[in-house]
Amino acid sequence: MRVQRCKGSRDLSPEEMARFRLIEGAFRDCCLKWGYEEVRTPTLEYLHLFTSIGTLTPSMLGKVYSFLDWDGWSGERVVLRPDGTIPVARLYIDSMKEKELAKLFYVANVFIFEETGKETRERWHCGAELIGVSSTIADVELLILALEVLKRLRLENVELRLSHAGLIRALLRQLGLSPEEQTKIFDEILDGDVEALARIKSARPELGKTLTSLLDLKGKSAGFLKNLKVLFNQNLPELEPSLGDFINVVDLLETLGCDYQIDITSGRGFEYYTGVIFQLFVGEEKIGGGGRYDALIPLMGGRDVPASGFALYLDRLMNLVKPETLTGPLTQRILVRAEPGMVKEVFGVANCLRDAGYVAELQLISQKLVDIRWTLDVQSKAPLFILTDQVKRKMFKVQTTAEVLRLLGEKGADKSSFA
Repeated sequence: MRVQRCKGSRDLSPEEMARFRLIEGAFRDCCLKWGYEEVRTPTLEYLHLFTSIGTLTPSMLGKVYSFLDWDGWSGERVVLRPDGTIPVARLYIDSMKEKELAKLFYVANVFIFEETGKETRERWHCGAELIGVSSTIADVELLILALEVLKRLRLENVELRLSHAGLIRALLRQLGLSPEEQTKIFDEILDGDVEALARIKSARPELGKTLTSLLDLKGKSAGFLKNLKVLFNQNLPELEPSLGDFINVVDLLETLGCDYQIDITSGRGFEYYTGVIFQLFVGEEKIGGGGRYDALIPLMGGRDVPASGFALYLDRLMNLVKPETLTGPLTQRILVRAEPGMVKEVFGVANCLRDAGYVAELQLISQKLVDIRWTLDVQSKAPLFILTDQVKRKMFKVQTTAEVLRLLGEKGADKSSFA
């Protein structure tokens, strides 16, 4: 029987891992420079963590991998985490709840059932969470951080789409629906269900008109939102806090020169958002998103603390990173070759090169010099070392490793590795 890869899973080749590490490295470096700290949560979590009202949508819960944790363990049902934010919120409640401000980031795999077999069931997210502050600056900080990572990866034509969960929720509360009905319709609206909108309009025609003007917000500016605020203050003053918050966010984005598109129905997937929602696209490919979720931590049993966050979809970014972004300087690798009987000397000089910060690779078979600028031949007689610049076709004969290192330094050999 032929050994096969599990359906819905994915192997990563060395070339793909280079893309993976490039994205992960750019994300980690940006987060650290913004003052965020890295965390890691378990792959397994209890199912009830995700079944609390207001965490995952029913459609998402129907796609989790769950099983009974038995035989001497808890006896409870556990899941392969389907989301990165909720476990970080649990971590905060468990061990960081006394911190006034927590700025956390992670790189984690999440698992989602996918019946068609066209998409992988294990997906990788780069996420950041800002816990403990509710402000326009905090929301925009996360948004700009996400854009900075994408800029570092040299992605072009990134589109930012904004919406606001609070606006839709405030409108739905005016319909006199039960909390369960509000949640159901909220999910349907965010999933673009036109029939859901039609049902709302027929139930309350006067609100339907207002709802339509809100849901038709696409590509409009902060000025248009301010005009709507005047209208809603007269008819629906309950919308003023959410609309005012949305205006503050887009105002600051415009001040910072950040392009955006307003699409109030563009935030789909999770129920726990309470404020601004943003999504990032390249063409039709969604590459990330996030928003404010002030109710999530209290809902999970923590104290009343505001929070917001985002995730970038690493798997999708891997398909978009351009080859030239991956290409490091030819100087990053030095191929060390030896005459028979010089094994000890070869290992010794290679260790010296690595200690000095270079990437030193031993030649194990005859190989083409691809992406290798420097070769170092180790001989049994003087000169012991021959250092060759494959690009400039220059050869240097020296007797000691110190001279080898000096030459590499003088010739500007780059010590960095992009792998």
